[in-house]
Amino acid sequence: MTLLNTFDLTYPIVQAPMAGATTPELAATVSNFGGLGSLGGGTTAPTVLNEHINTLKSLTDRPFMINLMVLSEHDSTTLDNEIPAWLDEYYEKNNIDMALPKRPALNFSEQLQVLYDNPVPVASFTFGITSAEQVQGLKDLGTRVIGTANHPLEAKAWADIGVDAVCIQGSEAGGHRGGWLPQSASDPLGLLTLISQTRACTDIPLIAAGGIMTGQAIKAVQTAGAELAQIGTAFLTTDTCAINDTYKQALLDASLGKRSSETRLTRLFSGKQARGLLNDYLRDFGQFESAHELPPYPQLNAMTKNLRAHAKNNLDAEHQSLWAGQGVALVREESTLELLERLVKDL
Repeated sequence: MTLLNTFDLTYPIVQAPMAGATTPELAATVSNFGGLGSLGGGTTAPTVLNEHINTLKSLTDRPFMINLMVLSEHDSTTLDNEIPAWLDEYYEKNNIDMALPKRPALNFSEQLQVLYDNPVPVASFTFGITSAEQVQGLKDLGTRVIGTANHPLEAKAWADIGVDAVCIQGSEAGGHRGGWLPQSASDPLGLLTLISQTRACTDIPLIAAGGIMTGQAIKAVQTAGAELAQIGTAFLTTDTCAINDTYKQALLDASLGKRSSETRLTRLFSGKQARGLLNDYLRDFGQFESAHELPPYPQLNAMTKNLRAHAKNNLDAEHQSLWAGQGVALVREESTLELLERLVKDL
């Protein structure tokens, strides 16, 4: 059985579950079109997540996906790292409130419970791996389960605990990398290499992600061995996406040659590798990228939260995390439906 049948899709298109950028309206538009719409729920409180699921169920009777970030109890509740001196100095120099949140991230177990209490067609996971029991618990409710991997060994680990598919995320992909093994960060693999190496160690069905912006690119990853293509950056500049106008304009400017379309993998915003447009924040503090004392995710993410919020409120693209993949030069200002129709026409 192919993934098109497994997920009851018309087209091999998965809209990436970009936390903070996706909306129920975006996901429903993709699902109603015949792809797999997704909502990134990793930064959403359980009560709000439940509301979003209900909204999605009211907007579409097609399959949709909810994505969660797998974090330990300690990671989500404890701020046990000191704020780096360079970041502390930036807050003081720019008179930004440095007050840290009581906890660096939401509780994964509480979010997962929402998916048990209010079952969804598809659940996917990133930043870590769940247990086989958690996967089976979702399957018992009729939920299909997808893992995220940046390395063949991570894909095999997901396959071994019984997921239905694995989304393999090449180094070209925008936003946070979903892997957790040291190998996935030390030597990031390009998408085509990742597909071929993963195919050599597991026969789990694959969803390819990373730099996919066109129908031709979808066909290319299918030829390489993936069944579906997950697309993120292309959706960021469409009408149902939730990113702020300054962020969206920076992406469009990159496509129009008004600013550089260079992207970079960095840990400077969150403590976890993520790809985004190069801006002043990354230029000014790039020297600290390899510092051993750089706090991990979600510690640093919590520490830069007020910096990013200040930049957003001041329409400052140079100090926001402008997550985008290497295909950012191909973004367009268009409706979500127009993008989907263009992708299918190319197919």
